[in-house]
Amino acid sequence: MIWKYPPDLAALNQTRQHTAVAHMGIQFSAIGDDWLEATMPVDHRTKQPAGILHGGATALLAETIGSVASVLIIDWPQQQAVGIELNISHLRSVSEGQVTGRVQPIRIGRRTHVWDIRIRDDRERLIAVARLTMAILSPPMSP
Repeated sequence: MIWKYPPDLAALNQTRQHTAVAHMGIQFSAIGDDWLEATMPVDHRTKQPAGILHGGATALLAETIGSVASVLIIDWPQQQAVGIELNISHLRSVSEGQVTGRVQPIRIGRRTHVWDIRIRDDRERLIAVARLTMAILSPPMSP
């Protein structure tokens, strides 16, 4: 297991209240030894005017689960994890239902984490792949 702080899905969802994550309907839904999943509805909050899932909403889901995964393995609050690069390829459109993102580590270093994120629709079709690089700051940045 890679988690320094064993995740509690209810607690993860509670701490996201009053953020873009909650506004978009993202919910953490499952966890494994080295992966974390979250779902996001494809609805009026996440669609573009053409009626399909907005690429920015997909990117928000990817960065959310990758960022949370980093926080769960660092020495928080003595360290902070911040995104420094997100690369995402949109492979298929979705117009209804929900999507599920799963994050798994590519590399967990002392100063950087690199995550692989796969986003699938309700029919388990791959709709996007992303790679997120996180910088681990010690001491954390001040507000």
